[in-house]
Amino acid sequence: MFAEALTRLPSQPKPTSVEEHHARQERLAAQFRQDDLLVLASPPHAVHSNDVEYPYRTSSDLIYLTGWTEAESVFVMRYENNGWVSALFVQPKDTLKEIWEGRRPGVEGATADYAVHEAYNNHEIEDRLDVWLNDARRVFHRGGINPELDRLVETAVRRRDRARQHFGTGPVAVEDPSSLLAELRLRKSSSEIEQMVFASKVASIAHELAMRHSREGVTEYQLQSIIEGFFSYAGASGWSYPSIVGCGENATILHYTTNQDVCGDDEVILIDAGAEFRGYASDITRSWPISGRFTDSQREIYQIVLDAQLAAIDACQVGNLYTDPHDAARTVLAEGLIRLGVISQSLDEALDPETGDLRKWYMHNTSHWIGLDVHDAGVYKPGGTPRVLEPGMCLTIEPGLYFGAWRPDVDCPERYANIGIRIEDDVLITTDGPVVLTADCPKSIDDIENIVGQDLA
Repeated sequence: MFAEALTRLPSQPKPTSVEEHHARQERLAAQFRQDDLLVLASPPHAVHSNDVEYPYRTSSDLIYLTGWTEAESVFVMRYENNGWVSALFVQPKDTLKEIWEGRRPGVEGATADYAVHEAYNNHEIEDRLDVWLNDARRVFHRGGINPELDRLVETAVRRRDRARQHFGTGPVAVEDPSSLLAELRLRKSSSEIEQMVFASKVASIAHELAMRHSREGVTEYQLQSIIEGFFSYAGASGWSYPSIVGCGENATILHYTTNQDVCGDDEVILIDAGAEFRGYASDITRSWPISGRFTDSQREIYQIVLDAQLAAIDACQVGNLYTDPHDAARTVLAEGLIRLGVISQSLDEALDPETGDLRKWYMHNTSHWIGLDVHDAGVYKPGGTPRVLEPGMCLTIEPGLYFGAWRPDVDCPERYANIGIRIEDDVLITTDGPVVLTADCPKSIDDIENIVGQDLA
C-alpha cells in the first residue's frame, strides 16, 4: 500500500541553502544597532517518563536562521569589524556519547555546513559571552529557555563594576527578539514554500490512504497508524502536531486525541493530521462517512462546510484582511443552518459574536498562520487592526460544524446528532490568487464516496 503511494510523491526539494539562511540573518540584523547582541538558545530535551525523552525538536527560530537542529546549542549575532558575525555554540565531539546517541556535527560540521561564521564548543559559552555582553548595550534574548544563559545575561545587566562606572560598558536593556523574527517568518520564501508543498503532498496521500482503509469496525488508532506510518515512510520527520482521529461523537470534540474507539458504519470520522518536513508543517482535516456513502443528514452538513471553506479560500486575496476568510466562512455556515432550520434567527442575528446561534455549532476561528510551527509566528491584529494579507503568507482555512448530542449546553437537532465535520487546507497568498498547498487531498463528496473503503489490502 505504501510503496505504490510513494510513487505519487515528487522528489524531495533541496534543503534551504546556507546563502538564504545568511540572508535571513542579514534582514534581522538590519533592525539592530551596532551595539546590540542577539542570543538564542535551543530548548532543552523534554522528558517522556523517567529517563526516556521525547524525540528532540529544536527552536523554529534557530531552524529559520541557521538550519541547525541539534540540542544544547546557542546562536549569537554581534557586530564586529564593520559587519555582523554569527556564531554557534554546539555540543563538542565526544566518541563515547556518539556511540550511544549518534554522531555530532561538532564545531567543524557547524562551520562547514551551516550558516554561521564561527562555531565553538558549548563549554566556552560563559567566557566568550561575557566579553560580548560587555561590548553590548542592548541584548535581544528570550528568557525561560536556558537558565544558565538567563543567568549570564541577567548578571551582565546588573553588573556594577569599575569598568562600567568608568566607561559605561555592558548592557542596560534586554528585549525579546520573538516579534522581530515573527515578522520575518510570516512571509515565506520560495524555498520554504517548496518544503511546505512536500509536507502537504505527504499528508494529502496519507489522508487518502486512511479513506481507502475505512470500513465498519476499523478503529481510530488503526487509521491514525496508517496516516502517521506513511508520514515516516515518505521521509517526513513525523507529525507536525498530535493527530486528531475522532469518529461519531468524538468528531464533535475539537481537540480529541484519545483515538481509541471503534468506528461504526453509520458514523462520520474527522481526521486532523499533518506531516512535518525539515521543520515545516502541513495541516489537513478531512471528514468522511465510514460506510463510504453520506447519509442525507451527513451530506447536508458536509456540503455547507465545504461551501463555507471554498468561500473562505476565495477570500484569501492580496489586500484583503486576515479576518475576511473567517467572515466569509461564517456567513455561508449561518446561511446554510438557517436554510436547514437549525437556526431560526435572521442572518445578522445568527452572526452576532455574543448572542448569535452560529456560535453553538461553530466555535473556533477559520484560520491560523502555518510554517515552521503549525500555529506559526506572526501577529494577527497588529495594533488591534486585522493584518492585510500579503504575497508569501500562508494560512489554514478550516471551517466546521459540530453537533455533539452529548453537550448539555445546546439542544442538538436529532437529525444531525453527533455529526462533526471540519474541512481544512493550507493556503498560500499570491498576487495571482490563493494557492491551495493541500489540493491533492480529496474533499468533494463524489471524490470521497469513490475512495472510501476501496483499498482494504
